[in-house]
Amino acid sequence: MSETRYAQVARDLTQSIASGRFPVGSLLPTELELCDHYGTSRQTVRAAIRELQELGLVSRRKKAGTRVEAASVSSGYRQSLASVEDLVQFGATHVREVQEVEEVVIDRALAKELGCAPGTRWLRISSLRLNGKPNAAPIGWTDVYVDAAYGELGEIARASPDVLISQLIESRYSRRIAEIRQDVQAVLVPERLAEALETQAGTPALRIVRHYLDPAGAAFEISVTIHPADRFTFSIRLRRERELRR
Repeated sequence: MSETRYAQVARDLTQSIASGRFPVGSLLPTELELCDHYGTSRQTVRAAIRELQELGLVSRRKKAGTRVEAASVSSGYRQSLASVEDLVQFGATHVREVQEVEEVVIDRALAKELGCAPGTRWLRISSLRLNGKPNAAPIGWTDVYVDAAYGELGEIARASPDVLISQLIESRYSRRIAEIRQDVQAVLVPERLAEALETQAGTPALRIVRHYLDPAGAAFEISVTIHPADRFTFSIRLRRERELRR
């Protein structure tokens, strides 16, 4: 699998921070300077810096630049999502390893968890999420439920580990994502997933349920991901749209 340009820039900056070229507390070069240095677009540089932010290496403040916060990456993963594009970027950098593909009929308990009608048929694609580092423990386990009519998606997902299943549906079936609804809940690692996640059953975890909605508001994909707590931080940035009038 070829490395994306922004990932190459992020990797080089990470190495520069680790080597002390950009020490903790210093500022990285400006976006324009980095564009010049790497011969790439501003969009690519911004994506690379966002990757460093997610790793906890840098922080950004308007008009203050990009400050180095740490010299090395922590063992976990920090996810900061503000758009569908951010989620696509996550898919490109944290690959999927498909474990099982099965057509299922949703029972009442699962229907309540997924927020769909009991008795409906879905194709379930179960995968481990990996960060690509040798011997690193999985970031999480994901069960993706899609329309049972998309039966061939299982093999396509195996062949495209760095592409989100929602992207595969968009490109193959022209079913566009209009909105993603996301719910995050504190849970315990279930016994059935403990071995695959290389952790103890009953330890703290986060469960993230995402509903992928088309323009008509219909869910064509539902994903349930379990992240062991020590490997994942979910980060949300809130901004004021406009200053309050005095």
